[in-house]
Amino acid sequence: MALITLSGAPGCRTEEIARICAQRLRFELITESRLRAMMDAEFGASFPIPDRAYRHVVASMLARLAVDHHVVAAAHGSEVLFKHLPGALRVQIAAPESRRAGSLMIDFQIERLAALELLHKLEDDEKSDRKRKFGRSVPRLSDFDISLNEEFLDCEQTASIIESVAASMGLVEQGLLPAGAEAQLQFQLRLQLARYGIVPPGRMSIKRAAFMHPSEEIFANLLDFYRIAWEYEPRSFPVQWGRDGKPLESFTPDFYLPEVDLYVELTTMKQAHVTKKNRKVKLLRTIYPHINIQVFYQKDFQNLIFKYGLGDRTAQAQS
Repeated sequence: MALITLSGAPGCRTEEIARICAQRLRFELITESRLRAMMDAEFGASFPIPDRAYRHVVASMLARLAVDHHVVAAAHGSEVLFKHLPGALRVQIAAPESRRAGSLMIDFQIERLAALELLHKLEDDEKSDRKRKFGRSVPRLSDFDISLNEEFLDCEQTASIIESVAASMGLVEQGLLPAGAEAQLQFQLRLQLARYGIVPPGRMSIKRAAFMHPSEEIFANLLDFYRIAWEYEPRSFPVQWGRDGKPLESFTPDFYLPEVDLYVELTTMKQAHVTKKNRKVKLLRTIYPHINIQVFYQKDFQNLIFKYGLGDRTAQAQS
């Protein structure tokens, strides 16, 4: 996926520049107001998104869009989302106070003194908002790839520079986010969001199954706790056939998560068995490229259960 994020201080023409960039590059435009509308549509206008969950909610929404679109995002703190993504360009829009106050004078039809007072209030509000949501009241310079000063550049000129940088990075040629990668990302984000009580209501029911290994029961309990719907070994995939066309060998992933269309295979066992499973997973991905599967190795599984509060039961999962 290609992602361009624009962040600017109050009074900067950040959203206007983002709109021009999105039109020229034919990217999907995400603004603060559109994010709010998307949140209201998904969670309800009266549902309060906890500040510490905000970044995970926004990341989830951007990832969902990135399956079908490249994205230009002009929202507070968007530069910290997917900051390690190879196809991301993080842009800071800056301008001196006099220029930003002048923009507010035009936008609100007010005198300079009132514009300065409004600007200082907006700056204080944004710092408080950033502190609550991202842990820092002001962004770091290292959070951005380029910084552009509006003092002597209009919106069209600023957008042209961003377009040129995006072209030099090959962002336009970037592939969209694969469905499998989006499913895996959404699964991780669902776990994070569930810690703040954000779960899709009425989409799953707790069930029981005859598990083959204690680690599978622990994983199922984890999914239940965070209200992530699951099915245990619902389907077997033939991976080798005889000359008569009958399956000689099949592979049955441990879990299927229907809400994110993702199969999960746990490999909390001896290395010899892991190697055998890896061969089957590789065959599965080759023969069924449309199937999304994520493998949790022993270390991954341990990190997962320690992180989400099941560390005291880890010993039961070893073999």
